[in-house]
Amino acid sequence: MSGAKRSYQEIGKALKAMLSSGNFPVGSRLPPERDIAAQFSVSRAVIREALIMLELENLIDVRKGSGVYVINLPDSVKQAPQQNSDDIGPFEMLQARQLLESNIAAFAATQLVKSDIAELRQALEQERSALESGQTNYDSDELFHTLIAKATQNSLLEDMVQDLWRRRRDSAMWQKLHTHISNQDYRRAWLNDHNKILQALQRRDPQGARQAMWQHLENVKQKLMELSDSDDPSFDGYLFESVPVENQDS
Repeated sequence: MSGAKRSYQEIGKALKAMLSSGNFPVGSRLPPERDIAAQFSVSRAVIREALIMLELENLIDVRKGSGVYVINLPDSVKQAPQQNSDDIGPFEMLQARQLLESNIAAFAATQLVKSDIAELRQALEQERSALESGQTNYDSDELFHTLIAKATQNSLLEDMVQDLWRRRRDSAMWQKLHTHISNQDYRRAWLNDHNKILQALQRRDPQGARQAMWQHLENVKQKLMELSDSDDPSFDGYLFESVPVENQDS
């Protein structure tokens, strides 16, 4: 990683300074995410990532539906758990995937062959069976996305998608985010999203495939924000621009 900090790391540093200042003693509750986001003029996604960072450092406790509580002050934690300074925030990662994979899906729609379609169908069946049997891994989900990249017949694009999934598997922040999500039912909606992507690919419809993949990852982003929200879940926080200009209907 370069010398520049990621956005969530800059905000996390500022939040740690707030804790050190004594304004929020141990046991106190931090302001709602929406207020912190307004204070720093950033999206709630960045605030959520910064809070995950502080949670990994054992400074705060995130209690769903209740709020974020201070459990330690920075100076009192003798040795914070080692963190990968190159760890990408989960919502930043999803945005990168959204931009990359939507265009990969569009390109795949022009390149794929019958065997690619057969493999994608098989991956969907594996995903469906895994959900029905109560499995919680994401192996078939990953397979579906990497098979789309493989269908472009461009090995570099395939490597890029595989690298993003590797980063996700290795991300302590991604794992911590999921500790606040106990119900797996939301993944059935993602299976339906995958089916829409496959339908567009089968039609060899680049624009349809791009939009289906974009919307799928938008759904993932929004659902993870909702399910991991410690504040009022009805609050309509913003993330990133939901639909790029070129994907909007004229």
